[in-house]
Amino acid sequence: MDLQVFWFGLLGVLVAGYAILDGFDLGVGILHPLVKGDRERRIVINSIGPLWDGNEVWLVTFGGALFAAFPEAYATFLSAFYLPIMILLFALIGRAVSIEFRSKQKSRFWRRYWDWSFAFSSFMVVFLFGVAAGNAIEGIPIGADREFAGQLGDLVGWYPLAVGLFAAIAAAMHGALYLHLKTEGALQERIAAWRWPAFGLFLVAFMGVTIATLARHPHALRNFEQYPLAWVVVALTVLAIANIPRAIVKGQPGLAFLSSCGTIMGLVFDFGMALFPNLVVSSLDPSFSLTIRNASSSEATLALMRNIAFLGMPFVLTYTVIVYWVFRGKTKLDDFSY
Repeated sequence: MDLQVFWFGLLGVLVAGYAILDGFDLGVGILHPLVKGDRERRIVINSIGPLWDGNEVWLVTFGGALFAAFPEAYATFLSAFYLPIMILLFALIGRAVSIEFRSKQKSRFWRRYWDWSFAFSSFMVVFLFGVAAGNAIEGIPIGADREFAGQLGDLVGWYPLAVGLFAAIAAAMHGALYLHLKTEGALQERIAAWRWPAFGLFLVAFMGVTIATLARHPHALRNFEQYPLAWVVVALTVLAIANIPRAIVKGQPGLAFLSSCGTIMGLVFDFGMALFPNLVVSSLDPSFSLTIRNASSSEATLALMRNIAFLGMPFVLTYTVIVYWVFRGKTKLDDFSY
């Protein structure tokens, strides 16, 4: 098998895993300020308490795989996004600290501060990832030396910002569907009411970003024309989106959440198809772009890493399945809760 294509595909799997798993707990963070009362806020935090740090394993694995498989793309991309990545790291740290520190004091001011810190940090993480995805499609100033040749202002055009906002809305919808599964009583009833506006906003944002992408970047369809079977995934993604309101109406919250997972998986696939074979697109000259061919490690390195991935990925999947199985069911508060 073509090793560069294999690693591009595996990176896509890792992105999809992170987007699905950490997506809902980031969405929970975005929705957190809407919850009323200290007890209900604790329930919301504890719904992701045993899971959120394990979900981020997928992000760490993605970063390590990108560094090892495509080091030149890793270096160029991180150099271009140095300040946003620093903000992203502070946001990731901020939400972790907020979860751990919130219940250390009973002061109302103390807890409200960490509540808003948790929400803002969660929003910034999703938003910045979305902006990065938008820039990946839009392209950034990469010179003939394959180095970033622009400024921070080149990364904040309206299209990347729109994709960032869309990512945050999608995470909020995903989080609302998850919270409905993990709560009960009056809190669950209020969360049930959130699902419709969340889905409505998602649908509007999805259509807007799709239209903007096709109008602004028609080359995003290039691979779909070359590989017509990819349209099957597009159709399945649309069906998954359509099944979310259907499942809500029929009182099938688990199916609604699974449909949201399928939607995210499909969107990641579409993003990969629009980008392939590029990793970092140059807005100055397409020939300056970093691709899976000119930015990869040696064949020997990629082959060795593939063998390691075959050994390591089952452990990651097994750990994830076990954790979710152990902490299945409704969220309950006890002496060890946040």
